[in-house]
Amino acid sequence: MQISFETADQPDVRALIAELDAYLYSLFPAENVYALDVSSLTQPNVLFAVARANDGAALGCAAIVVTPAYGEVKRMYVRPAARGQGAARRLLETLELRARAEGCTALMLETGPTMPEALALYERLGYKYRGPFGDYPDDPLSVFMAKALA
Repeated sequence: MQISFETADQPDVRALIAELDAYLYSLFPAENVYALDVSSLTQPNVLFAVARANDGAALGCAAIVVTPAYGEVKRMYVRPAARGQGAARRLLETLELRARAEGCTALMLETGPTMPEALALYERLGYKYRGPFGDYPDDPLSVFMAKALA
């Protein structure tokens, strides 16, 4: 498996994002899905990484939107058939290293309470629970976490 920084505007990556959207909309009402579209993911302040199998197939993706105050983890997804192989951990660790190199000192994220695998991953990687940040409302369908990179 390889992790590399790529553009979100590729057919196989768009397919990953569409799978993620379908999954999120199956779990949460539309007003509780805070997803970025492909156009937003191609902005200069977005770090976007893709996990690929040795044959080049896209297995997963994740992004960090870098702001002056912090980086926000977005669009974290690994296809079900590829889970349990370390792709999510490697995606996030790769993004964290790059964000740190670009001067980011903290990461934040919003996820859902009905996603125990995601919550467990973030906890294992040192993310701590916190209250809402940015423009997010305090909502029972959102879980907020943060990690210092310094």
